[in-house]
Amino acid sequence: MPDVDVAELVRLRAHHPVAVAEAAARRPRRPLLGEGGRLMIVAADHPARGALGAGERGLAMANRADLLARLCLALSRPGVDGVLAAADVLDDLLLLGALDHKVVLGSMNRGGLQGARFELDDRFTGHRPEDIQRLGFDAGKLLLRIDYEDPGSLTTLESAARAVDAMAARRLPVFVEPFISRRGADGQLRNDLSADAVTRSLAIASGLGGSSAYTWLKVPVTDDPDDMARVMETTTLPAVLLGGDVAGSAKEQAGAYENWRRALRLPTVRGLVVGRSLLYPADGDVAAAVDTAVGLL
Repeated sequence: MPDVDVAELVRLRAHHPVAVAEAAARRPRRPLLGEGGRLMIVAADHPARGALGAGERGLAMANRADLLARLCLALSRPGVDGVLAAADVLDDLLLLGALDHKVVLGSMNRGGLQGARFELDDRFTGHRPEDIQRLGFDAGKLLLRIDYEDPGSLTTLESAARAVDAMAARRLPVFVEPFISRRGADGQLRNDLSADAVTRSLAIASGLGGSSAYTWLKVPVTDDPDDMARVMETTTLPAVLLGGDVAGSAKEQAGAYENWRRALRLPTVRGLVVGRSLLYPADGDVAAAVDTAVGLL
């Protein structure tokens, strides 16, 4: 794991805050898609929504130096195209020089805090379209959870549509991550990964805003992976697979990888966006986990 000089990051932030903008301005960029037409993105936008757990570790992502070291290692592996994160993490990675020649996705709505009563009123508290443009980032990402019984979902739906409009006006791609969600008897919010629910969520997300020209979809694998081919017939928008937090035995992890491999053969699926499964694998070997995911592409 590479060393991260936290003291130097703090010194720069305290004495020379414009260093973030300077690093963004001199960052060498690349096209969103390379010659192979595939994307391998490492996700680390969870902390900004108060979601710090990975596997059985409830605060795994709370140690920022450790998270940054894992991200730097992941980004250094061959075949990794870029990263998805909120502003604070991306600012750190800019200062560390870890984003050169990488695809950078800014996380846009982080207001739906994990476990909050207002979780579905997921307001845009992260990157704005103008921030993504100003910093020279390559795309944005928004989360769209829809509960038919929660009025907060309508607020998020309308805000998401306006964000799609604003990104399209700037010719910037936006990755929309849709779910049909429900609260259980315990009050906990859960995403419905049945084929019908995922199909419905993709149809809704595809129609957001006045233009879908710059819209991508970030799609979970359904409960029954055999349904993915039928589900992905819902849209012609390019999509990436959401990796999620794959915990459990090595056999269960291998099963998740196989499900990703099968879904990646579908014509609309262009890559993977995976976070905690790669950054906090059960065996602790970040490089091996990343290399395995890259191999699926």
